[in-house]
Amino acid sequence: MHRILWLVVTVAFVAGLLVPGDPEPEECPSRDTRVTAPYAVTGYWVIPRADRCVTQRMVEAIHAIGGDTLITFGPRFNARPDPDFPDCQMDGRPCAELPGRRVRQVYTYLTSEEFGQSMLRCPGIDRRVESGGRTFYRLTLAGSCAAAEHDLVLVATDGDGVGNLVREASAYGMTVFPGLPAAPQREDKPWEPDLAHTAALESFTARVLAGYRERFAGQPGFGGVYQSFELAMRARADKDPIISLYAAQHAVVAAALPGRKIVVSPYIDARRGRGFPPSQVAQGLADIAGTRAGAPMAVAVQDGRGTGKVPVHGPHEAGAKVTPRLVPVVGEVTNRTAYYGSTADYVEAAARKVPGGVELWVNVEGFEPTPADGECGRLDPLPLRGRTTKARLDQQVTAAGRHAQKIISYGWDPFFTCQARHDTPSLADDIAAGWRQPIIVNAYPKEVDGRPGVVVEGYQLRGGTLRFEPSGAVAAQERHTPGRLESAWAPYPWPWTSVTATNAAGYSSTTAYSVAPSR
Repeated sequence: MHRILWLVVTVAFVAGLLVPGDPEPEECPSRDTRVTAPYAVTGYWVIPRADRCVTQRMVEAIHAIGGDTLITFGPRFNARPDPDFPDCQMDGRPCAELPGRRVRQVYTYLTSEEFGQSMLRCPGIDRRVESGGRTFYRLTLAGSCAAAEHDLVLVATDGDGVGNLVREASAYGMTVFPGLPAAPQREDKPWEPDLAHTAALESFTARVLAGYRERFAGQPGFGGVYQSFELAMRARADKDPIISLYAAQHAVVAAALPGRKIVVSPYIDARRGRGFPPSQVAQGLADIAGTRAGAPMAVAVQDGRGTGKVPVHGPHEAGAKVTPRLVPVVGEVTNRTAYYGSTADYVEAAARKVPGGVELWVNVEGFEPTPADGECGRLDPLPLRGRTTKARLDQQVTAAGRHAQKIISYGWDPFFTCQARHDTPSLADDIAAGWRQPIIVNAYPKEVDGRPGVVVEGYQLRGGTLRFEPSGAVAAQERHTPGRLESAWAPYPWPWTSVTATNAAGYSSTTAYSVAPSR
């Protein structure tokens, strides 16, 4: 999933250029900082925009539905000739030429961010020029400006999209995690990093992060960084190349940005024959946590429903047929035949032993494995993906359960904003219209004052009743936990087979259980 979007980031340039120190562009509309539809999902992947007003509209729309976190993908630190890299000229010569010096390796980096003056360390070698509406940088990675041999990084940017995000996030009380430069990939195994370039990547990462420290020191919206190279959260071999990459790059983060958080979003794959069972998740989480170099870390496990790698269902539905949108991935079979388990199984396995210094987040994938006729989604680049529904997202939030310290989603554009026609609502519109719908994430029996009862946890539960099957509707005694997760207790003898929560606004939601669950 993550290896796809960086292509969009690097080629989807938007007209406009904002250079630090230049006058502000024409005024954008006044900010509306109200949260009008607080949904359970509070963070989204976004694409940086060079246009400040476009950025403001996007941040405002996410903030309005309760979003407080924005994540971007890091552009590829490319070690091979990049056909998408524009021609760069300095003093009539190609940027990669350095008269009187030997150029050993040239890296390219297509981005949407400006760099501060501290990036230009070697006079005559490190350069910044503007051409054709873009800004180009030539940077050396040599340890000494006087070195006879240099590795160069050629950077092309359309403007300060990352800076715009941080500034707008700060104004709305939100937090941004820009993506770290993504490691070069092996040609024969593109799912693995090319470790031959790790030293160069570390050097460039340190330069970028020093720029962040300089530029964003006074911006409360800068929260840390996101690790863009993807891996599976499973037991891994000794000397695993992705873990080696993580350890090297995260050590740079810990040194350059002490106290700032590193966000990682590993995937899970429950498909029999291709994936791995929930029993491997704990070791995978421990391996990832072992790379944090003392920095705080959030591991936002991808729930797998959008790609079709993991189903979302209750324990009583293991023998049911997979939902129609999963058929193109695994065929018309039962959940048990196709998968080792559901999203809830994997999240619960991870939650049993969360390493110190790590927060467990869940990344609910906000799309379908393939598009259906007449719906919008992502048509390019491959693979094709379709638009999901708010009801399906609610199910994913249920599957994340009470274990997730935060729920985020991939990704805002295009999946939450696209419209099949101009007069049809987007997924974000549906969330804004239906945010009051209760979502139950957990229920368990608990005695209070000697009376048997049930605690129900979830979102939007306040002010209503709980109904238990086979029969019984009772008023709830509410308890509100820190954050958005709420709980309610009602006197009711178990067992029960389902719980229906109806809130003060009259909205209802039902979660089924095969037997009364235990805490």
